[in-house]
Amino acid sequence: MIILSKLADYGVIVATHLAAYPARQVTAGTVAIETRLPQATVAKVLKALAHSGLVTAARGAGGGYRLARRATEISVAEVVAAIDGDIGLTQCSVHVDECARTTYCRTRPHWAAINRAVGQALSAVSLDAMLTPAAFVQRTASPAASQTDESRFSA
Repeated sequence: MIILSKLADYGVIVATHLAAYPARQVTAGTVAIETRLPQATVAKVLKALAHSGLVTAARGAGGGYRLARRATEISVAEVVAAIDGDIGLTQCSVHVDECARTTYCRTRPHWAAINRAVGQALSAVSLDAMLTPAAFVQRTASPAASQTDESRFSA
């Protein structure tokens, strides 16, 4: 199973929530209430997003967080990377030098290609796109996505 960390998932939720209200500066507490996530977790996520430059933070009365750029300019990949670091499905796809099998492994080149494809897919989705209702996404899925494996692979 391919899985993002729970914190990266929460990072996407928090960043998408900020994208829904671009003109609003909000506190971690407000985001926690509105997303129904624990405040400590939201604070940790916002700190990481601010450190990466994806959100801006202002202290004091009227302070809070907002996206540093437009939601159309921030990808899901950037949010995940801000929380988890480099995106990699296998250890060797991120840290090539740490694998003792590199010289004879037949699967590493394939994992590298798969990792690039996943990274490109996450990079292609903006926070703005994440605001699209799920029912709309399902209705507009490409015809290729609805084909059966048999019809896709028959000659």
